[in-house]
Amino acid sequence: MKVIDKIRGCVSVSAEEGSCNGTTAPHGNVVFSFEFFPPKTEDGVDNLFERMDRMVVHNPTFCDITWGAGGSTADLTLDIANRMQNMVCVETMMHLTCTNMPVHKIDHALDTIKSNGIQNVLALRGDPPHGQDKFVQVDGGFSCALDLVKHIRDKYGDYFGITVAGYPEAHPDVISPTGLATPEAYQNDLAYLKRKVDAGADLIITQLFYDTDIFLKFVNDCRQIGIKCPIVPGIMPINNYKGFLRMTGFCKTKIPPEIMAALEPIKDNEEAVKAYGIHLGTEMCKKILASGIKTIHLYTLNMEKSALAILMNLGVIEETKVSRSLPWRRPTNVFRVKEDVRPIFWANRPKSYITRTIGWDEYPHGRWGDSRNASYGAPSNHQFMRPRTRDKKLHEEWVVPLNNIDDICEIFSKYALGKLRSNPWSELDGLQPETQIINEQLGTVNLRGFLTINSQPAVNGQKSDSPIVGWGGPGGYVYQKAYLEFFCSGQKLNALVEKCKAFPSLTYLAVNKEGTLISNVSQTDVNAVTWGVFPAKEIIQPTVVDPASFVIWKDEAFEFWTKGWAQLYPETDPSRKVLEQVRNTHFLVSLVDNDYINGDLFAIFKDI
Repeated sequence: MKVIDKIRGCVSVSAEEGSCNGTTAPHGNVVFSFEFFPPKTEDGVDNLFERMDRMVVHNPTFCDITWGAGGSTADLTLDIANRMQNMVCVETMMHLTCTNMPVHKIDHALDTIKSNGIQNVLALRGDPPHGQDKFVQVDGGFSCALDLVKHIRDKYGDYFGITVAGYPEAHPDVISPTGLATPEAYQNDLAYLKRKVDAGADLIITQLFYDTDIFLKFVNDCRQIGIKCPIVPGIMPINNYKGFLRMTGFCKTKIPPEIMAALEPIKDNEEAVKAYGIHLGTEMCKKILASGIKTIHLYTLNMEKSALAILMNLGVIEETKVSRSLPWRRPTNVFRVKEDVRPIFWANRPKSYITRTIGWDEYPHGRWGDSRNASYGAPSNHQFMRPRTRDKKLHEEWVVPLNNIDDICEIFSKYALGKLRSNPWSELDGLQPETQIINEQLGTVNLRGFLTINSQPAVNGQKSDSPIVGWGGPGGYVYQKAYLEFFCSGQKLNALVEKCKAFPSLTYLAVNKEGTLISNVSQTDVNAVTWGVFPAKEIIQPTVVDPASFVIWKDEAFEFWTKGWAQLYPETDPSRKVLEQVRNTHFLVSLVDNDYINGDLFAIFKDI
């Protein structure tokens, strides 16, 4: 989806309303977004995505990723943008510059992001290449952002939402050594900005600034010359004194004397500088919001705490309250935005699910059966790789001596009780909030040899804005059947199957590594296990138990015994054989209690 359409969905744009930005937000809504840059190392990229995941849960309108100076990070930027849009599932805007970019490279970048379902570009001239003082047009390339905007519109029509940069103090190239642009240079810069908008840009994000009055004057000046599109203020929190001086010096940004007076006594105390940066950023944003502007773009420098602290100070987000439109993060890829049903088996591995279904021509909408003929891709080696930080955590928590199944039961129980944060079968960080409702029961069944990897408690008509089980926004009610997915031995499975005869509300699927399937449901039955009822909408059923998908999921689930866990041990460690034996002898079981009102899923495990 285009960022401009998302903003218009939250704020109504009207130059006649008389506000400085020509925008108002219904119910005081504030549109906020984050900017990131490509790290230089693999560890840095892993860390960036972990931070990004923690920030995106607060539902920014979009996030953007920069294009390295002179195109130095082109391939990495394209890869990160793809992962942001399709794995992190946040609306993504990619920077694109003219520096060292002939037209064929520009088109390659645009074609790539278009094929990845990305619709947003920030069109920039770009900084001079490394080692040069002035921008030089490359052969076969463009000389300015205006040319780039025109090219995108001419070749790609209305597909892309195009954002351009605005400079409240004028472009650094026209700011004199005195720190100011002449009135003529400033007016020329404004006129050039209008040409970019007239050529097809539909959004402006500003260069960083620290004098809020300068920004408000800039917006008013833009409105006076007929620029009507939203103008988003770019806010860069001060995290580090030297970095602040370096960035403002590079951008030729005016620093009000009161800011330098506040920073000078604390410049060697990094925590004090960060605290002041949060305070300053909060006060700047308060003044901007009070003027009627309801959009904020935060230059994070790949750091989360200051940006999130500013938003919390403003009351825009709450650390303990995260809203969900669905129980899983809604995709932002333009080709699968209507998807609203998924099998529950990948609940803890959503990125793997996206990878295995990325080639589908049609995604489920309303009824899972509509896409029963879609074929999943096979799990690939990279799906069993984890970020280095998570790999380290797994080593710390799961690489313990394993002599028998009891040792395995104990570590599974610890995880279910929240005593461990990592799990080889999960891409997520720790347990989900709703697991707190049943974690004691989970701890017990794990000690009995039922090794749980996925679960949800029964919910009967909880309000949809519940902080624990809610999704879909306020005004509705949510329901779910108790669900449990686990590994167990064949002997325990036989006992479980026998006991199920006395529990008619229970349905199960069980499969071993070789594919032998045992179940008490038809292989064509699809069981909705989560649904919601909302005003003026049809019933939404976002998670299902689908036998065909369960059989496909089992290969991935069994693979984690070796690739996800056993490989963490040295090759000669006897713990590996214990894990391999479990993989070769156990069944994967999916168990649903369809009585979501009076059922007791855990009763069946007594005396087994």
